[in-house]
Amino acid sequence: MLSDVITALATPPGRSALAIVRLSGNDAHECAAKLLAPFHPEPNRQNRLCSIRHPETSEVLDRAVYSVYAAPNSYTGEDMVEISTHGGLIVPAGVLEASIAAGARQADPGEFTMRAVLNGKMDLLQAEAVADLVDAGGPVQRKVAIHQLDRGLTSRIEKLRSDFLELEALIGYDIDFPEEDSGPVSEERILCSVGELRRSMAQLLRTAAEGERVREGALAVIAGRPNTGKSSLFNALLGKNRAIVTEIAGTTRDAIDGQVTCNGFPFRLVDTAGLCDSDDRVEREGIEVSRAYLQDADLVLFCVEAGREVTFDETEFIADVLAPHILVRTMIDIGGSGRTEEFGVSSVSGEGIAELREAMAGAAFSALLNQADYEPLLTRARHRVALARASGELDEFESAIGSDLDIAIASTHILAAVSALEDVIGVVTTEDVLGRIFSDFCVGK
Repeated sequence: MLSDVITALATPPGRSALAIVRLSGNDAHECAAKLLAPFHPEPNRQNRLCSIRHPETSEVLDRAVYSVYAAPNSYTGEDMVEISTHGGLIVPAGVLEASIAAGARQADPGEFTMRAVLNGKMDLLQAEAVADLVDAGGPVQRKVAIHQLDRGLTSRIEKLRSDFLELEALIGYDIDFPEEDSGPVSEERILCSVGELRRSMAQLLRTAAEGERVREGALAVIAGRPNTGKSSLFNALLGKNRAIVTEIAGTTRDAIDGQVTCNGFPFRLVDTAGLCDSDDRVEREGIEVSRAYLQDADLVLFCVEAGREVTFDETEFIADVLAPHILVRTMIDIGGSGRTEEFGVSSVSGEGIAELREAMAGAAFSALLNQADYEPLLTRARHRVALARASGELDEFESAIGSDLDIAIASTHILAAVSALEDVIGVVTTEDVLGRIFSDFCVGK
């Protein structure tokens, strides 16, 4: 499979000026020679004009520009050819079909990047950053992805791995020279190293919640009693009318969500059914859905109309909310002045919406808001689980030496921690794990 020539469209299908078809593999240049006339594999990295002909019918499909890359100096580390064709639906699809007729096969999702990892062009964290950069919907997501692509998180994990290996070396020296007085390495020195490792790992693990929110978007749930302006606020924050707005109570029967960026930070915004006692079965179901979202929320926007006192039931509800919350006074254009309300908004005039966006970013991403250059973040559950596993092995090691277990046996926990960190970077990764990681990639990436 890894020796096959693979091909894919690297740009989205549809009307456009240009499209790019990629070829990669040991025989990519030979495959391209069957399509492109004239074709010159050298010198590399120069754009050349050519005609694209179907290898079986010799029909001219397009006039195009191509670039040749020779292994290992390419994205995948293999011989590559990138063909820049005219855009649209027909021409790129025809060139892709002709590439397959010339001996290539359709690439699997993420296969170009997976080959780059397997050929040592990037590590697994950088490969994930490529996908995150492609999927970025806001400036902060882009910034975090580029930092990871530049090996920010990789360097941090490699430093932890190196520190674990140094600890293993101390233990190994102690095992190899048992005749020394109590061993050449004191238990205090080993425990000091364990403490430093624990602090470093805890510091990195603390970034996981915020890092995953950056990548996936913080879940912001709009809640409140019926007819408090929730759906209007949802539409105003989203910048378009997604939710139905009427004066009839209980219009929203189900949760509606949309993606929005607030001050550069990504949010998954959810409009929910009004919280109340209802005899309507459908409305009750909607309220249960609302409560389920509230359990998972990273931020709750609790709506109360301007000019009305917060009821006892509303106060109790707010007190029970586990996530950070913002009390939003809605309808300030008809119910009262926004000057006296911390977060008074009008979904009609737009007053207060910008201030609310700023408050949302501060509430959900407080640790990142004022950072000029972000520290490495654990952006995926895979990272967090592996770091937690390494941390657990460190705890087991400390417990083992505290119970006077043979140091050679206790040291197996250190090696297990190293293995967990290597899983993050992708030092040793099974084909099954690689398949799961790259399955969400674009086909041409």
